[in-house]
Amino acid sequence: MAAVLFDFSGTLFRVEPTGSWLRAVLDETALALDERELAEKARALEEAGALPGGASPVRLPEELAGLWEVRDRSAEQHRAAYTALSRQVPLPEPGLHDALYDRHMTPAAWAPYPDAAEVLRTLRERGIGVGVVSNIGWDLRPVFRAHGLDTYVDAYVLSYEHGIQKPDPRLFAAACAELGADPEDVLMVGDDRRADGGAAALGCGVRFVDHLPVTDRPDALLPVLDLIGRRAA
Repeated sequence: MAAVLFDFSGTLFRVEPTGSWLRAVLDETALALDERELAEKARALEEAGALPGGASPVRLPEELAGLWEVRDRSAEQHRAAYTALSRQVPLPEPGLHDALYDRHMTPAAWAPYPDAAEVLRTLRERGIGVGVVSNIGWDLRPVFRAHGLDTYVDAYVLSYEHGIQKPDPRLFAAACAELGADPEDVLMVGDDRRADGGAAALGCGVRFVDHLPVTDRPDALLPVLDLIGRRAA
């Protein structure tokens, strides 16, 4: 095994809950909602799918279907898609919709899964290349730096920087090329069977984890180390 590719959201990191997301932005802007209204707005934003990295829309408006399908191909499309979903929910100030989008790009909005550091560090110690392959519309590198995990990542392949998104095999091929690894010697780890499963078309191994809160998924990444050990043997 020459390298392991990881998805970002739901695999190595988890975004904060919708209520915390909304509360943080309200605190920053000195706006206030009572607890009942805050809970209602947070629930409506979650149902709208307005938090990137959070739940998908319960009902996607027909006029947004085309944009939603290609949202991860550019920074502009990503922001446009998620702020459009957010604007389905009336908030005290119109500017809060962009402020919410900006908040989700901050390191404070993300928490690494409990076993992420151990797995990435062990792979580095074993001389295994590590890549992050993400469908995303913004630069996640500062999140890794802020949480002390960037030293373990050799390559970041982000959809918006390439104009293509998973499951397109070209994105995985770009990651393998950056790591100098034959796809047949690469394992892809992700939480989305459709998107991350696209790596199989290149001959990569694929392993899935569940997209759960960090408190509910303490050790789902650890079996990756056993897989690497068996392949090496």
